[in-house]
Amino acid sequence: MNPQDKIGVLTFHRCINYGSYWQARCLVEGLRARGFDAVLLEHHSDRVNRAEWRCALQPVLPTSVPKSDRPLYAEKARKFFDAFAALPGSPPFALENPVDMDSYDLVIVGSDEVWNLRHPWYGGAQLFYGSGVRAQHLASYAASFGNYPASAQLGPCWIEALQSFEYISVRDENSRRIIQNALGADPELVLDPCLQFPPQAKKSAVKLSSPYDAVYGHNFTDWFIRGVRQWATTRGYLLVSIGYRNDWADQQWLRAGPEEFAELVAQAEAVATNFFHGCVFALLNQKPFVCELSEYRSYKVRDLMTRVGGTRHLITEKSCENEYGALLGEAVDPALFERIAKLRQSSTRYLDKVLSFDKVPV
Repeated sequence: MNPQDKIGVLTFHRCINYGSYWQARCLVEGLRARGFDAVLLEHHSDRVNRAEWRCALQPVLPTSVPKSDRPLYAEKARKFFDAFAALPGSPPFALENPVDMDSYDLVIVGSDEVWNLRHPWYGGAQLFYGSGVRAQHLASYAASFGNYPASAQLGPCWIEALQSFEYISVRDENSRRIIQNALGADPELVLDPCLQFPPQAKKSAVKLSSPYDAVYGHNFTDWFIRGVRQWATTRGYLLVSIGYRNDWADQQWLRAGPEEFAELVAQAEAVATNFFHGCVFALLNQKPFVCELSEYRSYKVRDLMTRVGGTRHLITEKSCENEYGALLGEAVDPALFERIAKLRQSSTRYLDKVLSFDKVPV
């Protein structure tokens, strides 16, 4: 490719979600750092916006949200809107009817759950399967089917749409099996963009004077709460919940924007999470961490930990107090970072092929 060639990145970059924001930003900035004219494709939908904004004001459902939290979540959303505005984007077009979409030399679909047919508001959006995309070449990077299981078959229309991709890569084994079953092809497994292109977050004004462990996620199980709470109490650390209310934490930082989230994790002593990007940002900052699996995120979290050799960080109800202590109080095994470095190399080779425009069958 030449620097003047246009690349569009098609993903969930306007979700009020730290992981969605950072994966989009990292991918487009990573491509631009390689000298390419890459932008995020600004798909627009009133239906999606209404669903996204409702979720932003009550993000911990089914747990109820106190009225006093609404202004804090609204402030958090405004910080996201400011962050969105600073990203390199295309002219806007309709998600459901992209006739006004610009033409691109290459469109890369992903990362995130772009092919999740069970996503509460993006599920079934044909654009992410390539339908209506105006591009000479079409590829995916670290795309995922989310919690859509490999045991569920894709319909003929989705299979036909995926056949238009010249290159396909996914970020988890469940998605890989779906592509294998649907297309008879073996897609490459690549790193999430945050691990592939580590973010360069701006220094924010966030600064806590006391040592703390970061809590990222919501609706944790009672046994996980007990284990993390006991560990923090033993060490004399605060528990700071970032972005979501967890009443069992000592402090609630509900209004954190994307930059503040990254800074709060970077300053933490350790991380307790049930989110995929909670694990990712703990790894990026080489922080000790524990994670419990949730039904919605189990595929992608378990697969990431398996690939980097970190399954011991997945806490279960049977985990004892000593395990929490070992995982939250000791440095992460350097072997995990060695595996990430190797996976980064293989992910780079995949991107090199995609950016060469050397078309081969999927």
